Amino acid sequence: MVTPKTILLVEDNPDDEALTIRALRKAHVSNDIIVARDGAEALDYLFGTAAYEGRDLSHQPQVILLDLKLPKIDGLQVLEKIRSDKRTELIPVVILTTSKEEKDLIGGYSRGANSYVAKPVDFVEFTEAVKSLGMYWLLINERPPFKRP
Repeated sequence: MVTPKTILLVEDNPDDEALTIRALRKAHVSNDIIVARDGAEALDYLFGTAAYEGRDLSHQPQVILLDLKLPKIDGLQVLEKIRSDKRTELIPVVILTTSKEEKDLIGGYSRGANSYVAKPVDFVEFTEAVKSLGMYWLLINERPPFKRP
């Protein structure tokens, strides 16, 4: 049985959420997109807690698109938790943020981000960037097999 390749989009801005989903759909990415609107919800989804209790943890996202500036738990803290747990440490994480600050870039990579993409302001550029991300992480990249706890 083939497991569907799910995308976890962690984004608190409704406009950026809608634009990202629209860009992925425009690129013919039909994968399921799970949206977490803050860092705590993202971790709940990944670890099957709170509203996601009982979720089958053998089906983890193919890629996580992670904003940095999030309510409750910020993106860098979310990334640290992902990388510190055997169940999630190998999931590719792409930081997709408006921040172009060097400290965020270094912070993301030093905590194990696989990629860092500053969101373009222009809609066409944003759409192309998200389309490229979707194509690469869902179709081209070979992810290691899921590690069981």
